[in-house]
Amino acid sequence: MGDVAVGARSGRDEGEERPDDAVEREAGEDGDATEHAHRSFWKELPLLIGIALLLALLIKTFLLQAFSIPSASMQNTLQMGDRVLVDKLTPWFGSEPERGEVVVFHDPADWLSGQPTPEPNIFQQVLSKIGLMPDASEKDLIKRVIAVGGDTVECKKGGPVVVNGKELDEPYIYPGNTPCDDAPFGPITVPKGKIWVMGDHRQNSEDSRYHQQDSTKGFVPVDKVVGRAVVVAWPVTRWATLPVPDTFDQPGIGNQAAATALGLGAAGLAPVGLGPAALGLVGAVPLVMWRRQKLTSGRTDG
Repeated sequence: MGDVAVGARSGRDEGEERPDDAVEREAGEDGDATEHAHRSFWKELPLLIGIALLLALLIKTFLLQAFSIPSASMQNTLQMGDRVLVDKLTPWFGSEPERGEVVVFHDPADWLSGQPTPEPNIFQQVLSKIGLMPDASEKDLIKRVIAVGGDTVECKKGGPVVVNGKELDEPYIYPGNTPCDDAPFGPITVPKGKIWVMGDHRQNSEDSRYHQQDSTKGFVPVDKVVGRAVVVAWPVTRWATLPVPDTFDQPGIGNQAAATALGLGAAGLAPVGLGPAALGLVGAVPLVMWRRQKLTSGRTDG
């Protein structure tokens, strides 16, 4: 009569979790996770900085490098204080400077002799190592390529620059300057593996014209070229690309054989004009080419 059931509940079972217990546990877990995230961030920060510096160094070495313009020799294309980005990648694939490009190159024969070299501070040294600032200890120059190996180039007082018999239209020359009245030259044939360079501010640029008595005879060895300046990156108000002017794309400007036939092939010699021998050579070239084509076609067909 009136037995009490065994195990009957009077409140809550032992070990049963209350809602406020779950809230406290979740809050504790969130705090641990946040603390762990903070610790992970500070541990990983040096690694992130190291990776960023390594990437910057690789970019400087193989891809792009910033250079500062120290003089007025390339006005108005480039102003003093401009920062340009130089493409260092394409030379790794065998690409050589082309006519009309603006290139940075190492001093080939003490062109900068006597000019002071600024002493950078520690901060500038670090930035130069990773390519964010130019290396002040390196004596580099920036000019425009006017002629490449095999080209014949000349400029007479009162006249334009002529490359392989083609006159250059040079709207990039500093206003009020002449193409070469301060230092006429040529005709000169550029040796293979060399380039002939001139500044856009012709009357304020000691370029190839002024170094013809040096060991390099005014030419810049291609292996001295750091790369092509492709863009003005700083200041932002002067951001611009540096394309090859149209005048260097005119038909026939790359015809080095024609320049030789016209008597412009010997360095330092005056043009001899279109003499009988030159006329004969000019006329013979298409005939020889036609004959070789016929012979090659015949062997192929047979």
